[in-house]
Amino acid sequence: MGNQKFGAGIWHFATYVDRYATDGYGPPRTLIEMIDLAGQVDDLSVVDINFPFADPALSLDAIDKALDRNGLSVIGITPEIYTRRFAKGAFTNPDAGIRRLANEMCNEAADVVRHFGAKYVKLWPGQDGWDYPFQVDHGSLWKASMDGVGELAEQNPDLQFVIEYKPREPRVHMSFDSVSRTLLGIEKIGLPNVGILLDFGHSLYGGESPADAAQLAIDHGRLFGMDVNDNFRSWDDDLIAGSVHPIELFEFFYTLRKNNWEGVWQLDQFPFREDSVAAANAAIDFLKGVERALDKLDFEAMREAQLRHDAVTALGLARQALFSSF
Repeated sequence: MGNQKFGAGIWHFATYVDRYATDGYGPPRTLIEMIDLAGQVDDLSVVDINFPFADPALSLDAIDKALDRNGLSVIGITPEIYTRRFAKGAFTNPDAGIRRLANEMCNEAADVVRHFGAKYVKLWPGQDGWDYPFQVDHGSLWKASMDGVGELAEQNPDLQFVIEYKPREPRVHMSFDSVSRTLLGIEKIGLPNVGILLDFGHSLYGGESPADAAQLAIDHGRLFGMDVNDNFRSWDDDLIAGSVHPIELFEFFYTLRKNNWEGVWQLDQFPFREDSVAAANAAIDFLKGVERALDKLDFEAMREAQLRHDAVTALGLARQALFSSF
């Protein structure tokens, strides 16, 4: 225990707007200010950074210096292929010029990944999908979704491309909406450097069991990364990890440990009204408790209980390990 790396999307340390507080929940922050805030979080060591940078004049050298003074490294780069110019889609846009723009932005993000020695380009094509019956030809839309990802993976065989699926928002139906559909797409693409970044909250929101979703992705060799947060299942609330579904979160991490999956435990939280450093510390404190609980858990007894489908015994083992770890 104690060697686990913790990370966060740099947006955790931004300030936010919504359709009510259009003036925002705080003054805007620069990327450098966000990195400095991330550096104040205990045991946070890696960040995922959006691209393009909000300040086009910001140099990679300035970001390097901010990361260095905060003891942080970069795990991935997330190209913003979901903003207004991509309102009708990125990879699925009916305008070939916009599709090309999405490809170019992701290739630029790939170069930034190489600069930082990061692990992956994270693809969240939030505008790829549809809203109304008869709006799209579903066969053409799905093919465009796969072709867009596949083209990038072919152009950059030295890097990983991870797809973060989500059932809806901003589109009513997103193209990559579930673990099963995303795995089908990845297998059809057929390239080894395309995988899934499994967001715990998106899985909950989509009616999945995150532990089951993780097992499916692992069984196909496609679980390349993960994010944790929490929600009430009716929306992607991006709450502090463990605040609503601690047992399901523990089962998710049990599944990762059981399969010897190793990677960064990364936060994807949006603390609209909370102090961002305090919210990150609260989540990491909970995740450390999960790590202690995994060390305590009797895996053989759990295996035997599960062979019998003995829910009472299995839940008892899980609860004892988890709730005695704080």
